[in-house]
Amino acid sequence: MHRGQLPLTLLVLVFKSTLEICRIHSYINAVEEEPFYLKYCSYSSERENDTAPTKWHRNESHGPVELSSSSSPRITLHDYVLEFWPVKLNDSGSYFLQMGNHTHEWKLNVIRRSKDSCYAKKQVTSKTVEVGKSLLIRCEDSYYQKLVNRTSLYKNCEEMKDTNLPLKKNAEFNDQGYYTCMFVIHHNGKPFTVTKTYNITIFEGHSNVVPAILGDDLHRVGVELGKDVELNCSAVLNENGFIYWSVHNDSGNVHEEKETKNKHSKGKWSVSRILKIENVNENNLNVFYNCTVFSEKGIDTKSFTLLKKDHLDIPGHVFTRGMIVAIWLSGVVVCLVIVGVIYRVDLALFYRRFMGRDETLTDGKTYDAFVSYLKGCQPEDGEEHTFAVKTLPRVLEEHFGYKLCIFERDVVPGGAVVDEIQSLIEQSRRLIIVLSKSYMSSEVRYELESGLHEALVERKIKIILIEFTPVNDFTFLPQSLRLLKSHRVLKWQADKSRSYNSRFWKNLLYLMPAKAVKPCREKSKVLPIFHIADLQESREVLVLQRLSG
Repeated sequence: MHRGQLPLTLLVLVFKSTLEICRIHSYINAVEEEPFYLKYCSYSSERENDTAPTKWHRNESHGPVELSSSSSPRITLHDYVLEFWPVKLNDSGSYFLQMGNHTHEWKLNVIRRSKDSCYAKKQVTSKTVEVGKSLLIRCEDSYYQKLVNRTSLYKNCEEMKDTNLPLKKNAEFNDQGYYTCMFVIHHNGKPFTVTKTYNITIFEGHSNVVPAILGDDLHRVGVELGKDVELNCSAVLNENGFIYWSVHNDSGNVHEEKETKNKHSKGKWSVSRILKIENVNENNLNVFYNCTVFSEKGIDTKSFTLLKKDHLDIPGHVFTRGMIVAIWLSGVVVCLVIVGVIYRVDLALFYRRFMGRDETLTDGKTYDAFVSYLKGCQPEDGEEHTFAVKTLPRVLEEHFGYKLCIFERDVVPGGAVVDEIQSLIEQSRRLIIVLSKSYMSSEVRYELESGLHEALVERKIKIILIEFTPVNDFTFLPQSLRLLKSHRVLKWQADKSRSYNSRFWKNLLYLMPAKAVKPCREKSKVLPIFHIADLQESREVLVLQRLSG
């Protein structure tokens, strides 16, 4: 070593030792129940020019309070040094040293000691060592070194009993962990413990990771005036990179906290650093807070800006999620509407059964439906006659509990036919018309006219059209009935309408009034639509009617 280098080396060592002893940072953390001190290192010129005595104060809610050795048995004062034996949680606060016209202030934050660990996570110093290189842990405390009686080294809170201090070896991957130096010192006859913890990370060589900050280039943060906010900057880089904040307009309430680092595979590191803004005011709004990561492989910067919450734009990811949810809900609604349209009859019938609805209790009418059908027809129209006289009653009355009015069955012979028909239609809730080309005969014309009058003028009855045989031309019907035809017309298909659960019977039940009567159900679910005896009987009746006519 050259002669000129020796004084420079000594100067560097002295300066480093001074930094370790003096508290040059304004914001300081301490661990409860450990000895702690605040020390101000003044320049010699300050001491020569300032002959006034030094005074220590603590800021309280009612104002600054001067400290002295009599303030607390745990406090010791030595000019530029304030000692705590030990420091407590309630010691957190603002302290300042007054030297004439000059003052220096510290903000002390006392950290609660963890019951499950031998160190406090916020008081850990991180070190990275390349595998195969020298790993050195000195376990020295510059301030308390003269008072130390015993020093122990712990790895992950387990004592390393057979280890000589300082620890010096070639780093291996299994050397990674938390190393805690524990110093036992005595003061006024009482033992105290001081800890110093290092997070040792072993990495394999240098990486070529290009530093990059996570997130958008500009991040807007919604805030409320008078409250604190923390801006978190996260990035990926290699072990030699570093991260820092820069503020263009420092309002005095902006503080940068320590960075946190985590090692990943292939030499990649994740690092984050928080910028804390206390008691946000108008001066903090619309100002750029820039976070920068830097290494030999490049540089990256991200900007943060504070906005009032009522002026904050909706974030892109929130808007996207909202649109996805809205589209999904719209699709569900459309599907439900489609299902409701397709199965509206089934849903309506289920609702009637479930709720036990009954529309026939208070209207004062006797019959649920008056059946109008072709009476004076040819023998070949016997199936239509059988459907009206036999099939409809068998299903609607015996199976579903309705009460029908059928002219041949329910009208007493010898009365005035016109008056009887008029009275029966007025006592019915529905008018069922079994429709065919031969329907418009003189026998049923009055029934139809009375029913149309009740439906269109009086609005006391609803008409149900059953197209028993295919009808291509409805011009033979009255104009008013042709208007109703498109709304309530059911097509009978003998091969598809046999089951009680067929679409024909469901649609007919849907048009009939809701009724809560529970009829006796037959064992068979398939309707024996036309019996040969029924057809033969119908033909014989029609032939006799024709001969007698």
